[in-house]
Amino acid sequence: MNEDRLMAFVGKAVTDLGTMVNGSLIVIGDKLGLYRAMAGQGPISSTELAQRTGCNERYLREWLSAQAATGYLLYEGEDRFSLPDEHAIPLTDESSPACVIGGFQLALATMHSTERLTEAFRTGAGVGWGEHHHELFEGCERFFGPSYRSFLIQSWIPALDGVEAKLHQGARVADIGCGHGASTLLLAEAYPESTVVGIDPHAGSLDAARKRAADQGLGDRVSFEIGTAQDFGGRYDLVCIFDALHDMGDPAGACRHILSTLAPGGTFMVVEPNAGDRVADNLNPVGAAYYSFSTMLCTPNSLSQDVGAALGAQAGEARLRELITSAGFDSVRRVSETPFNIVLQARA
Repeated sequence: MNEDRLMAFVGKAVTDLGTMVNGSLIVIGDKLGLYRAMAGQGPISSTELAQRTGCNERYLREWLSAQAATGYLLYEGEDRFSLPDEHAIPLTDESSPACVIGGFQLALATMHSTERLTEAFRTGAGVGWGEHHHELFEGCERFFGPSYRSFLIQSWIPALDGVEAKLHQGARVADIGCGHGASTLLLAEAYPESTVVGIDPHAGSLDAARKRAADQGLGDRVSFEIGTAQDFGGRYDLVCIFDALHDMGDPAGACRHILSTLAPGGTFMVVEPNAGDRVADNLNPVGAAYYSFSTMLCTPNSLSQDVGAALGAQAGEARLRELITSAGFDSVRRVSETPFNIVLQARA
């Protein structure tokens, strides 16, 4: 027994314990606007924060101390705390690709399913996406939305061969697994000559997407339909899947069906987590987050469907290429990437 190694691991476990509990406190801070009230304000006391937010001072005093202990806030002395600008952006600015606040809402909603997933580990049963806590769906959009808003129109679409010009002229687009429609609405807004259809099996998410389309005045060129990647209808110049191919029970069947819906010269755009091809390549903080989400969400969702391929969120580019080409696509190339995503273009 190496005592130093033992105590180092105990230290890591205690750190992770604090991090786990702090996740709930981060969601509370987000919901109550505490981070936003502190952003750009310099050192602040619990009394001042209570005055700005209308929250109870005693709760805030403890919350501020916990946030300082985990490094989210700085303790400035004399019971005053500050939120550095470099921390404020990830916690408050949902227009920035560095914003991760939605991930905590997603993670906390995921943890509500712990008891059910414990039983699923024993039985091998799946747990469908729509069976999780209701905040999962908003948290998912808030987690991925900042990257889509920062990169989809600005760099991902322009990187696709021949696609941007078609969209400006007027194309038919399908966004499969659209959720609340973050990517769908971005495409509809950027390319007014095109028509965009968002397709998802979760009715509640589609209701939210339709409301957002109406609120943004996009109802005339975007629509939302319930369906899956294996059964949606129509003919399209561009079919997109954003961070959802690995969640599907039969991703190979989905790719085959998508190929059958593409118009001549059409493109299949696949956005997936940026992962290496080997487990050893993914033993890093991003891999830790994605393997955890994959264990709790993606793999159970796939196992709840026919085939149950359970590709996993860290499948890696080689497996994705093999999957897509085996479905009949002649070419697959990586056109763009971010720290969290890779973007592939597949063509027949």
